[in-house]
Amino acid sequence: MDVEWSPADIAFRDEVRAFLDEKLTPDLERAGRLMTSVYSDHEASMAWQGILHERGWAAPAWPVEYGGCEWSLTQHYIFSREMTLAGAPALSPMGIRMVAHAIMKFGTEAQKDYFLPGILTGDVFFCQGYSEPEAGSDLASLSMAAVDDGDHLVLTGSKIWTTHATEANWMFALVRTSRLERKQQGITFILIDMTSPGIEVRPLVMTSGEEVQNQVFFDQVRVPKSGVLGTIDDGWSVAKYLLEFERGGGAAAPALQVMLENLTSDATEQRTPGGARLVDDPLFAAKLADARIRTEVLEILEYRALATVAAGKNPGPASSMGKVLATELSQAITELAMEAAGRYGRAYQPHVAAPGGPIAEFTPPVDGYAGGEPWQAVAPLHYFNDRAGSIYAGSNEIQRNILAKAALGL
Repeated sequence: MDVEWSPADIAFRDEVRAFLDEKLTPDLERAGRLMTSVYSDHEASMAWQGILHERGWAAPAWPVEYGGCEWSLTQHYIFSREMTLAGAPALSPMGIRMVAHAIMKFGTEAQKDYFLPGILTGDVFFCQGYSEPEAGSDLASLSMAAVDDGDHLVLTGSKIWTTHATEANWMFALVRTSRLERKQQGITFILIDMTSPGIEVRPLVMTSGEEVQNQVFFDQVRVPKSGVLGTIDDGWSVAKYLLEFERGGGAAAPALQVMLENLTSDATEQRTPGGARLVDDPLFAAKLADARIRTEVLEILEYRALATVAAGKNPGPASSMGKVLATELSQAITELAMEAAGRYGRAYQPHVAAPGGPIAEFTPPVDGYAGGEPWQAVAPLHYFNDRAGSIYAGSNEIQRNILAKAALGL
C-alpha cells in the first residue's frame, strides 16, 4: 500500500488544520490536552462531536452511505494525527466506533434509521453492558438473566465497569436468555433504554479518584424484543464482531506519537539531580528510543489493519495484536511521563486536569494553586487510569490466547 503524502493529502492536511484553527476553542483544547485517560470531559466531548458532525467528520470511518467520509488511509491517518496535535478532545468510542458497526451489520432497517443518525448527532449516547462481577475477560460466563415475556425480555442482574453510564441514554448489552451446551450459546445482544424503570446506576471511584466507571443494576427491567440486535440466543456472534472494532477499530499510533513528542519536549526542560537535561540521560533516552521504535511498528500494523477494513473485510486477529501493542506501549509512555514529572508527579492535583468524570471527595485549593506544570499534575492521573488499558476490551492475556489460536494455530 502507498502511504506517501500526495499533493492532495497535503492539501487535506491544510484543510484539517484550517478547520481546527477556526473551530477548536481554547476551552475545548484545554479539555483535550489535559485528558487523564482515553475519555475526555463529557460536555467537551459532546460539544466537539457536534462541531465535527456539522462538518461531516464525526464518524469518518463509517461507510459513506451512513455519514462517513470517502477518505484514503493516509487521510484517515492525517486526520487522527492533526486532531491529536491540536489537542482536540476525544469522542466517546461506545457509539461511533463500536456499536454503530454492529447495528450496520446486524440491525434491522428500523434500528439503523433510529440509532445511526442519533449516534452521529450525539442525541443517542451509548454505554456498554458487557462485564459483570463474575464475568470480565471471560465474557461468555455472563449470567445476567433475560426472561422471555411475550414482546419483552425481563432483565435482572448487574453490569460493572460501565463507562459513562450516568451520562448514557442507551446501553448495548449482552444478556443470558438460555442455558445451552456451550456457554457462548444462549447469549443475546440487546439495546436498552437507560430511562427504563428498574435501572440503578452506582458510580465507582477509580485509583485516579475519578467517577467514570459504574455498576448498573437491573431489577425486573422490561426491554422490548425490538431492541434485540441479531437473533435471540446468538448475541455472541454480534459481540465477537463488535469486539474486533473495540480492540482495533482505529489507529492508536498517531496519538502515541504525539504523546512521545510532548514527553520528549517536556524531558528537554527537566533536569536530573546532576543538572543535565533529562532527555540526555542515557537510560531515559534509551527508553524513549525503544518507545519510538515500538510506535513505528504499531503504525505499520495499524495501516495493514485499516487497509483490510477499507477493503470491506474484518480485521480479525490483527485487532487483538493492535490492542496488546497499543495498550502496553501507552502504559510504558505514562511510566516515562511519571519519571519525567519528578516530585510533582507524586502530588494529587486533579483540579489542574480535565478528567473524564467527577472527582470523588476532593476539594480544590481556593486559589487554584498547583505545583509544577500542568503536564506534571496530569502524569500520575494518566498513569493510574492507563493501568486499565491491558484489562478492558478483553485482557491482554486473553488477546494473546486469541492470537495463539487464530494466528499460530496452537
